Amino acid sequence: MAMTAGGNSGFTSEINVTPMVDIMLVLLIIFMVVTPLLQSGVSVVLPKEMRNPEEDPAIIKESSVVIAITGDNQFYIGKDKVDIVDLKDKIQKRMETKKPEERIVYVRSDIHASYGSVVELINTIRQAGIDQIGLVAEKKKGLNGPAPAPGAPKA
Repeated sequence: MAMTAGGNSGFTSEINVTPMVDIMLVLLIIFMVVTPLLQSGVSVVLPKEMRNPEEDPAIIKESSVVIAITGDNQFYIGKDKVDIVDLKDKIQKRMETKKPEERIVYVRSDIHASYGSVVELINTIRQAGIDQIGLVAEKKKGLNGPAPAPGAPKA
């Protein structure tokens, strides 16, 4: 740690880290500038979690069309089991007498249903000429998670 005064040209055993720090700071600045440019896709603002979205009172009407997908990927209109190939015709038949603003199909999907079945159902509904599709979710109650199923024992 001693310093030499004068023009002694001998070797020193001290490490000079100043050039290494300069290089690291330059690399840090380069990475900070380039990283945002590497993100692909369109930048969007994602929605925040909503407590309870607005409920549609039409879903509980007898005339509403509710299609359910069970955990084993079976399709039901109301309580009637329907094959996916017959679904388009049944939806069109039920929507014939409805006004354009009432032409909504609600989809209830089991948590264990495959994503592909839900997409196939939505595509079938769109092929039937329906543009308004409602996705039914369980209503949250409080901060302790989802509400229990109807008839389930309380904890």
